[in-house]
Amino acid sequence: MPLPAELNDVVDLLKVLIRQPSVVGAEHGFFRVLQRELEERGAKVTWYEGLLVAQGAKPQSMMFSAHIDRHGLICTGPNEFQYAAFVAGNRSDLLGNSVSEQLMAKIVDRFDATPVMAYEPWSGAYRGQGHIGSAHVCERRNNLIFTLEGLEHLVAGTPVAFADRLTVASDTLSGQLDNVLTAAFLVHLFSLGFEGTAFFTAQEEAGKSWRYLLEWFRRFGNTTNRLVVVDTSPYPDRQAAELQQLVLRNKDANACFDKTMTERLAAICQENGITSSFKDQFIEQQNQALAASGQEAQSLGSTEMGRIVAASNGMVTGTTLQIPTTGYHTMEETAAISACRAFLTVLCQLADIKPVRVP
Repeated sequence: MPLPAELNDVVDLLKVLIRQPSVVGAEHGFFRVLQRELEERGAKVTWYEGLLVAQGAKPQSMMFSAHIDRHGLICTGPNEFQYAAFVAGNRSDLLGNSVSEQLMAKIVDRFDATPVMAYEPWSGAYRGQGHIGSAHVCERRNNLIFTLEGLEHLVAGTPVAFADRLTVASDTLSGQLDNVLTAAFLVHLFSLGFEGTAFFTAQEEAGKSWRYLLEWFRRFGNTTNRLVVVDTSPYPDRQAAELQQLVLRNKDANACFDKTMTERLAAICQENGITSSFKDQFIEQQNQALAASGQEAQSLGSTEMGRIVAASNGMVTGTTLQIPTTGYHTMEETAAISACRAFLTVLCQLADIKPVRVP
């Protein structure tokens, strides 16, 4: 089955972006690629520390944000590699309330024989390829420790990305989608005439991206700064993921979101026949069942939106819009094409672009 026509260009772009490494803490090379793609689509692009800002003719009209870092490894010693997100975060923001931390022990076995590629952190220049030989959780360092085959020559500080490419099936897209998927949609919006602002943040997986965003708003924002943060949202299986096309939130583990904006997103979904659900309600329902059986509750998750709301003292408000996926933080993270169509429809309506209808 061919892709829906309105997704052809964005999927072609996604194929390019997903091949470019962007390990947490070593995103500069990816920013260079992103700058080229945005400027080709007419956006004005400005770099800041940890942040790339793309703007159209009416930058205050609508603001979106997507993080562009992806999970990978960082060389920390002779043939020793650690999970980059935890190294980049210096564990200062790892409070135990992120899904990443709770899943660390569960995902350790997912990386056996995964192909990887090393690159220069600033230029993105290729430094070689190999594959993961073994992985284990080090109790003393509370991190995933890897050994690689074929990259023993690397020195400390070298980032290593999971080698990836996009797989397009009849009804799904698969790859390391978090969060290059929704970032690609924001770039594509400028092809459709988007005149607002799109932020692309670094180090979200290390819990730092909100700081870069907040610095920008302190310098250039106005008295009311409303933001929609876009991302993927993990579900345990396809059945659970496909109960909705899009995922909304009232809150996360850090803060409550903007009620007016959240209700607007829900209304747009309803008007367009798009199924949606609230992730915080989904987790709370699961936690009730877990509590009844004496099991530990799950975190509501720690999002970029929640962190910036909590830290900005009312300067920045907003909400999230997410695409449900399965295979969280793997090379086989999967999203339904119907969800991607719905996502584009809502983005276009928010951005005052002629919407793409989802049948």
